[in-house]
Amino acid sequence: MHQSDPTIEPTDSVSNRSDTRRHYTIGELARLFDITPRTIRFYEQEGLLEPERRGQTRIYHDKERVRLKLTLRGKRLGFSLAEIREVVELYDAMPDGDVRQLRRLLELLAEKRAEMQRQLEDIRLMQRELDDVESRCRNALADRT
Repeated sequence: MHQSDPTIEPTDSVSNRSDTRRHYTIGELARLFDITPRTIRFYEQEGLLEPERRGQTRIYHDKERVRLKLTLRGKRLGFSLAEIREVVELYDAMPDGDVRQLRRLLELLAEKRAEMQRQLEDIRLMQRELDDVESRCRNALADRT
């Protein structure tokens, strides 16, 4: 499944009509982000989501929707759950982005970019080695035929 950044909100089947806040069921969030309810429960277990409980029912507010969106975006960018948790907690502390949060996010992005650059160099090195082995094999084969 792929995760998208949804622009259309699902129908409000759970919210109290007198309450202006938006509520979601686990199924609505799963459909909204094209993931499984099991994935959402996993992120709950990891402390990334904290739904309200009404008996056995989980009620997710906009805060959890945003946290899930940040989590999925972080996973797509290759961040670990610990890194995502740190960014989400910073977001919770200052939703508009304070200087500390933004600097830390820039640090994490720079680290991720450097890691990807190292991986890219490793891939290039492996390609050169494969090219070398392939060339030797072709030359050896040509010498034998």
